[in-house]
Amino acid sequence: MDQTQDLSVNRLADAWAELQAHSNQGYPLHADANRLAFADPEFLLRRETRGIRFQLELLKPDLEQQEQGIENTIVVFGSARFPPPEQASASVKLAEESGDEEALLLARRHARNAHYYDQARLFARLVATYSNHRPPSEQLFICTGGGPGIMEAANRGAQEMGALTVGLNIVLPHEQSSNPYISPSVNFKFHYFALRKMHFMMRAKALVAFPGGFGTLDELFEVITLVQTGKAKPVPIVLFGTEYWKRLFNFDVLIEEGAISPDDLKLFQYVDTPQAGWDAIKDFYHL
Repeated sequence: MDQTQDLSVNRLADAWAELQAHSNQGYPLHADANRLAFADPEFLLRRETRGIRFQLELLKPDLEQQEQGIENTIVVFGSARFPPPEQASASVKLAEESGDEEALLLARRHARNAHYYDQARLFARLVATYSNHRPPSEQLFICTGGGPGIMEAANRGAQEMGALTVGLNIVLPHEQSSNPYISPSVNFKFHYFALRKMHFMMRAKALVAFPGGFGTLDELFEVITLVQTGKAKPVPIVLFGTEYWKRLFNFDVLIEEGAISPDDLKLFQYVDTPQAGWDAIKDFYHL
């Protein structure tokens, strides 16, 4: 008897090939009632299909990471505005030559914070060095928001040690481009902040927060709140740069006002060196 269906044959119509052919011929993708629903961009971008887009944005990075053996991550947050030291030094020199006082002030500020870039890079190297020779179930992968600054530094350190390194980028009005050190196969782009946050937490075995701005604080307090309320399992929450964080927050005020309990301060710890940050994670998991 002739075989009627080979198991390896894709039973779905090749909708992607149809779309590609349409594009190659230079035709605009107007709404088309006759196009397959899952191959109709106009349909998928309707307000009513937002729930489907949520599901897709959750599922795609999850499946890709599963297939590549990425189950445990260390999430590194920090400012996108802290450049590599060499770039900061060059910017100071250019600003000095230009005589622009405002530009010089900004360049010197960046130079002052550039050491955090090197610290994040070194921290990621420590993680990757540990993980490279471990079985897949014990490996830890660096995961960042995918942008420049501290995020770039962490991806860079892991890449330099030959490790896969994850980037969860986000589409912004002034689009944030992916840094060049993310492994291409795990370089994801999100539309929804909420789904991106879920992916930060789904595999996170630790959070390391370097000095940063609103985005860093948003992610940091999201994780602290999830752990505090029992919505997420306890993980090491490491604040890198004691002086910065203690200048920024006076947590004693929250205790004095009864907004948090003294034990809540045990949810995180301060460190000032890459090795101390890595040791905090190792101690938590008895590595």
